[in-house]
Amino acid sequence: MSALSMNTVQAEDAVKGLEIAKKVEQMDSGWQDFQAQMEMTLINKKGQKSVRKIRTKNLEVVGDGDKSMSIFDEPRDIKGTAMLTFSHSIKSDEQWLYLPALKRVKRISSRNKSGPFMGSEFAYEDLGSQEIEKYQHFYLNDEKLGDIATFKSKRIPTYKHTGYTKQITWTDAKRYIPLKIEFYDRKDALLKTLVFKDYQQYQGKFWRASTMEMSNHQNGKRTILKWENYRFKTGLKSSDFRSNKLKRQR
Repeated sequence: MSALSMNTVQAEDAVKGLEIAKKVEQMDSGWQDFQAQMEMTLINKKGQKSVRKIRTKNLEVVGDGDKSMSIFDEPRDIKGTAMLTFSHSIKSDEQWLYLPALKRVKRISSRNKSGPFMGSEFAYEDLGSQEIEKYQHFYLNDEKLGDIATFKSKRIPTYKHTGYTKQITWTDAKRYIPLKIEFYDRKDALLKTLVFKDYQQYQGKFWRASTMEMSNHQNGKRTILKWENYRFKTGLKSSDFRSNKLKRQR
């Protein structure tokens, strides 16, 4: 294949990759806000488990990234720990963490976004909304995951201080929801795989995975998130998502 032909194919793949990402965003727009409960299970390489109970609040922001807050209810030693994320389309996400033991709100530095969140296999950068502008998107091919037809794509982070060189995504070709994401580290080696399972539809439109499992291939650890009790359009507003309110989340 000539260099010109290769450039043409790459351009076409970029166009289709962006179209898929835009369709995913379009299909999941208009939810306004939601609250849910989550059980986070940390599993070490020996199979030993520790469980955490978390409440989440999420606010859709038109024209920018979404806002989210997570409050830990169990176990007792971390009860009251709270995390606030302001996702953004282009500039760096803003994140704050309240640790009851220190009785202060700590702002997460952009340089620390690739670090693990509360001992889990999810990095801080994994917790923000996945805005289109955060990545360059490239369609790779059509591929089946089990019996489900998917679009396999590559996305390359464009934001600073990421821990990833690229992510490979599999998107349900009918519902335009993510089914699997592979994360590659700064050495371009496979680091983690995130699998979305047990999708349910809410409000006749919005799909949410009841189970999300992140497996770290380099340290043998896993983190499983189990979601339940989704409630949409609960009346949350921007003023509910302020860093000075983290201390009062109980």
